Amino acid sequence: MKCLYLLLVFSLSFTSSYSQEKVNELTHYLFPEFTQGVILMKNGIKNNALLNYNSLTEEMIVEKKGKKLALIKEKLDLIDTVFIKDRKFFTLNSKFIELIFDSKGNLYAEHKCRVNCPSKTAGYGGKSQTSGTSSYQSLSTDHMVYELKLPDGYEIKPYIVYWLERNGELNKFYNMRQLKKIYNDKKDLYVDYIKKYNANFDNQDSIVQLIKYLETN
Repeated sequence: MKCLYLLLVFSLSFTSSYSQEKVNELTHYLFPEFTQGVILMKNGIKNNALLNYNSLTEEMIVEKKGKKLALIKEKLDLIDTVFIKDRKFFTLNSKFIELIFDSKGNLYAEHKCRVNCPSKTAGYGGKSQTSGTSSYQSLSTDHMVYELKLPDGYEIKPYIVYWLERNGELNKFYNMRQLKKIYNDKKDLYVDYIKKYNANFDNQDSIVQLIKYLETN
């Protein structure tokens, strides 16, 4: 009933999916299962729903009666915050970003993933693999893109694009070099920290600790 009320409040269109056989342990979702969460509207209304985030389609997904429904991008400006467990998500450019460090320099993670479809036998006994784009199109066409797990053979490559709110500006960075440029005013502190702790861009906790150090020194 609450999920139905959610649909009425948003007056949204949804993209639905159909059940598919779940045959491996790979996932393109941020959470291993759909979890009871809260969608806080900008008008103060709170809606409870089973939620998960699809890193492949970059959509917040609601599960209702066994079907997975994606909130369409045109209505996301009605949403203030999405809460899943103890994590907070906000909208930016019609996508969801997660607040992972709350300070005067807020840090957000934009969760993404690439997917490669199963290798195919090529000439002379070799293997070939289609691109992430073609495999995504295949999954979407076959209504598998919203399933919690993908069919056997698909390879998931999760990654994060970071957004740092600093000095009134929201800065996007893909690597350590770009992060260093954002903290150009604290170049020496940045270099000293990297030498001592060897921060790893692929490790979210490592990035959070680096920014925490730069913001408090």
